[in-house]
Formats: sequence, C-alpha cells, structure tokens
Amino acid sequence: MTLTFYTHPMSRGRIARWMLEESGAPYDTVLIDWDDKPAALLAANPLGKVPTIVHDGHVVSEAAAICAYMAEAFPDAGLAPTAAERAAYHRWMFFTAGPLESAMMDKALGVDVPADRRMMVGYGSFAEAVDTLEQALSGTAYVAGDRFTAADVYVGSAVGWFTQFGMLEKRAAFTDYLARLWDRPAWVRARAIDDALMPTKA
Repeated sequence: MTLTFYTHPMSRGRIARWMLEESGAPYDTVLIDWDDKPAALLAANPLGKVPTIVHDGHVVSEAAAICAYMAEAFPDAGLAPTAAERAAYHRWMFFTAGPLESAMMDKALGVDVPADRRMMVGYGSFAEAVDTLEQALSGTAYVAGDRFTAADVYVGSAVGWFTQFGMLEKRAAFTDYLARLWDRPAWVRARAIDDALMPTKA
C-alpha cells in the first residue's frame, strides 16, 4: 500500500493531514513550493492544488472528498457513517464544502449578492448560511449524531478556520463544538506536524 500526500502547511492540506492522522494509515508527505510545484503533483492534479492524495495509484483531491474517501478506504478507524448517520454525515459535510464555503469566500472578497440574485448563489444569504450551520451543530455532539466521524474533520476544520479569522461569529454552538474536537489526539498530532513545517520568517 502506498499513500502519498501533497500539501503545504498554510493550506487546506491541514484538513487532510488531520484526516490522515485519524485514519491511522501510514503515508508519505510531499511538501510543495507554491512557485515550483512538482511534476508528480501536476500529473495527478493538473490544477496543482493541495491537498491531493495518491493512494495505490488512485488520485483524490478536494479536502471533503479526501475525508470521505479515507473513511471508506480505512474502515477500521471507525470514521465512516453508520446507516443511521449517513444522511446527516453527507448533508453537513457537503453543505460546508459547498454553500457555506461559497458564502464565506464571497464575504471575504466583499461580494454583495443582490437580494434578487440570491437563488443563484446556492446559499441564499450569508446570514442564512451561518444560521443553518448553527442549527446543524445545536442539540447534537457531532454533525452526524453522538459519534465523531470524518464529517467532523471537515466541518470542524472549517468552523475553526472561519472562527479564527473572524469570518464566523463565536456562537456557543460553534465554540462548544470546537471544544469537543480540539482534544482529539489525531488533531493535536496533525497540528504539531504542520506547525513544524511552517515557513520561517526571514
């Protein structure tokens, strides 16, 4: 079994790193230079985006897809959803990867969607997207229920990132959720690995 992980510590590669650590699977890391991306990465992913993984010759890109793939490829880690968890697992992972991410990026870029065009953007309004996320994380310990799954790697990473940079209000549902995640040994390991790889300031 070979598993190669292309990443940069200042990227969404942190999400995939956490998922890889949760899975327990051995992997090789290829740290990329934004200005000189390796030919192997470009062959696997012509956009040259990270994170990208290559598992036994199979390429997976996009952080949410990597989380979902790893949960299925390494079932012994117990991160894939049960039948009862499956609907919420897929719903909230891909809500976060799609509508919520779009809402956050539009906000960061100063894009103001006119009220009469909101049906076109997929998330309605920014406020509606945030309120929907709050509802998803209220009344349940994790996004798919009472048990941590791969969906929490993706959703938790997004909530942490958006909160850290002031794009998401520190509502109780968000801060309480993050508190349940940040003690996980795999997250602690992943953060330490990526922090050690951060570029040093000249």
